[in-house]
Amino acid sequence: MKKIVILTGAGMSAESGLKTFRDANGLWEGHDVMKVASPEGWLNNKELVLDFYNQRRKQLLEVKPNKAHDLLVDLEEIFTVEIITQNVDDLHERAGSTQVLHLHGELFKVRSVVNKSLVYKWKKDLFIGDNCEYGNQLRPHIVWFGEAVPLLDQAIEITKTADVLIIIGTSMQVYPAASLIHYIKPNTPVYFIDPKLSIDKNSYSNLTIISEKASIGVEKLINILTI
Repeated sequence: MKKIVILTGAGMSAESGLKTFRDANGLWEGHDVMKVASPEGWLNNKELVLDFYNQRRKQLLEVKPNKAHDLLVDLEEIFTVEIITQNVDDLHERAGSTQVLHLHGELFKVRSVVNKSLVYKWKKDLFIGDNCEYGNQLRPHIVWFGEAVPLLDQAIEITKTADVLIIIGTSMQVYPAASLIHYIKPNTPVYFIDPKLSIDKNSYSNLTIISEKASIGVEKLINILTI
C-alpha cells in the first residue's frame, strides 16, 4: 500500500473558521503574535498570553472539521496516511484521521513551565495559579516563536517514508516545518494545495500545484490519485 505523507497548515482549518497570524500581517486575532506566541511575550505578560489561548480554546470548541478534513480521512481507505500538521487544533482527529503529528503543539493540552514532559489534556480556561502536581505553573502546550520544535526529528523520519507528499494550506515559509520537503526521496510526487501559493514549478521535481482552497483542492487531488 502506498504511503502518503500530508503536511497541513493554516489553510487546512480556514474553512472551519479558524484564523492564524498569516492572514493579517503578523496579527493573530488582532494580537501581535510576538506578544502572545513567544517566550518573551510570556515573561512580559502571562495574563495576556493565557487569556489569548483561553479565547482560542473556546473558539475551537465551537467549530467543526470541514470537508477537506473529512476527505483526508477517506484516503485512509486506500493508502497508508500520516499527517504532519502545523495547526494546534484537533480537527484532523475529530474528523477521524488516525495518524496525526502536531509539530507546533496542541491547543487542548497544557504543560508545566519547569518540566516539559508533564503534559495534560485541558479544554477549560487556564489561569495564573493553575499548577502541575509539583506546584509549577502550567502554560499552553504550544511551540512558540524562538522555541525548539521537539517533534521535528520524528516529522523528518515520517517524511522520508513518503511515496507521495501532499502539502495543504501552508506557504512553506515557516521554518523548520518548511524544511521537511527536503527530506523526501528523489522523484517523489509532490502536490501543493493552496490558493495563495506562489512557487516556481521548477523549484521541485515532480511538482503539481493545485491553486484552490483546501476542500476543493483535496477533492481534485483525490480524483488524481485514485484514477
